Amino acid sequence: MTLPLAGIKVLELTVFQQGPVAGAMLADMGADVIKIEDPQRGDPGRGLVWRSDNSLLNTYFECHNRNKRGLSLDLKKEQGREVFHKLLASADVFLHNLRPGVIEGWGLDYKNLSGKYPRLVYASGNGFGGQGPDTDKPSFDIIAQGRGGMLSVTGEPGQPPPLIQVIGAADWVGGVILAYGIMSALFERERSGTGQEVEVSLLGSQVAFGQLALQRFLFSGKSPGKLSRNRVANPLWNTYQASDGKWLIVAALQADRHWANFCKVLDLEHVRDDARFNCIATRREHAPEIISILDEAFRRKDCAAWIKALEAVDIPCGPVNNYQDLANDPQMAANSYILDYEHPTAGHIKMVGNPVRLSKESPGIRMGAPELGQHKEEILLESGFSWGEIAKLAEQDII
Repeated sequence: MTLPLAGIKVLELTVFQQGPVAGAMLADMGADVIKIEDPQRGDPGRGLVWRSDNSLLNTYFECHNRNKRGLSLDLKKEQGREVFHKLLASADVFLHNLRPGVIEGWGLDYKNLSGKYPRLVYASGNGFGGQGPDTDKPSFDIIAQGRGGMLSVTGEPGQPPPLIQVIGAADWVGGVILAYGIMSALFERERSGTGQEVEVSLLGSQVAFGQLALQRFLFSGKSPGKLSRNRVANPLWNTYQASDGKWLIVAALQADRHWANFCKVLDLEHVRDDARFNCIATRREHAPEIISILDEAFRRKDCAAWIKALEAVDIPCGPVNNYQDLANDPQMAANSYILDYEHPTAGHIKMVGNPVRLSKESPGIRMGAPELGQHKEEILLESGFSWGEIAKLAEQDII
């Protein structure tokens, strides 16, 4: 069995998160992804370590750069760019997310490379898209979350937007969509024989992620705002706190269908036929009143007991897990969403897996993130360099 992208070589010149995530998605599927970094500084993501972490590994860098090989190469020098061109001769994909101007200054833009390497899929990730007045502006994850509309609908009404704790929500979406674009271009190349340019922005990806709200506005002119849990349109689509302090989600979209059983489970049959609450329209009108009643009812049992009782009558629900809960959720291990891995320096560790399951061979963790330049000799030897040439490149601080 082989993974779908086995035999595809990717040269990845990326930093931080958006670009590395795209490379990780391709590497998970079997591509030989070669992460190219400056020999002195490396990817700045190597320095982003949470101060509270006691791990031997850099969570940020390890997560985004698994299954890749590492090459250090100074592209600021002409000799470094000559090495890069030799690598391009056998590459299928060139992936980068450097700011506009840097790549052009090195002569590594699509216009310069496409004629020389017609089968190359040239992929770039940026902040705001390849056209328009803001093309050259720097962007980071939280800027895209804000500009893309996501922060405008989070938090309680009347309160400032919270800083989203899902670190890299925009970067991850942008990276996954960039990988999707690359795979699409590779598939098209199988038909046409030629590569093309793929460009994905954080802004465009975040807009796509939240497109349902934007599409509503485009159709109706109505813009969604922040929503208080005490005034939701459907109180059976809400969060409730149980007696053990844990929160659960009730997600009865077809609320009237579930209303009678819901009242029975919560021992609230006396409110089932109350004119204020007996259909979805009246519950919407009297949401604060019924939510207050439900809040009091849910405080009578713990979270697990409520989930068991609600699921027994087929009412969709689930816990609001913290990350300790999530790591110990048996459903995670059963689906290989968390994997065991023997790291060469850290020993036995657990890592988040790729969520795609394939019936032939599913992606896993084959390698941890590379040390800076870890595989430079083997990569250059594979590309036709001699040991003498490699030694000379090292002496000149090219690699």
